[in-house]
Amino acid sequence: MLRPWTICAIVLLAAVVAMAGESKPWVPQNGFVPDSQTAIRIAEAVWIPIYGEKQIANEKPFKAVLRGETWLVSGTLPPGFVGGTAIAEIAKLDGRILRVIHGQ
Repeated sequence: MLRPWTICAIVLLAAVVAMAGESKPWVPQNGFVPDSQTAIRIAEAVWIPIYGEKQIANEKPFKAVLRGETWLVSGTLPPGFVGGTAIAEIAKLDGRILRVIHGQ
């Protein structure tokens, strides 16, 4: 015969397993990165620790273009400057950083 605490443990474990199988993460209808402003803010938060605040500030204004389900965010070079800018690819659905590079 099973002891009462063993029965409670089995019931609790069964409930946890059942709930874990049914839970789905909530995702907003337009994804966690619904617009260009959000994509730019995420890109800046990623770029600054990598390239430095001064470098990133010099590449403003930023532009974000949605290609499929991926935001492509890039900086702008001042007129007359030669080189590249920071680029970030960000998943619209969940905000994952897919790629970060800096042009030469």
